[in-house]
Amino acid sequence: MSLDYVPILFQIVIAVVVAVSMLGGAILIGQRGRRTPAKDTAYECGKDPIGPTNPRFSVKFYMVAMLFILFDIETVFFFAWAVVYRQELANGPQILFGMLFFLAVLGVGLVYELRKKALDWTRHG
Repeated sequence: MSLDYVPILFQIVIAVVVAVSMLGGAILIGQRGRRTPAKDTAYECGKDPIGPTNPRFSVKFYMVAMLFILFDIETVFFFAWAVVYRQELANGPQILFGMLFFLAVLGVGLVYELRKKALDWTRHG
């Protein structure tokens, strides 16, 4: 085994020891109280709960969340590309054309989302 991996192995061992000690400590000194209906209900600022504690969300929220994550990851690609583009600027426009193609694919995807009304909040259903 190379000595380059010793710090990584040491960090993994420390992480496992900390996690096991925290779980073990919680089990050993944690309260084992009795369960009551009052303890099992959701806490809503001292008032009696109104309705179920797990409301259903519209699919629109999940759709927007997935689209946000998708475009957020693409933004990370843009930052990585900018660093590489700055270093490889002397090698020609090939890297620029690659990113322009990537941008075109993103644009087509956005137009598709708009035509399918994935971002339309006024639509019911």
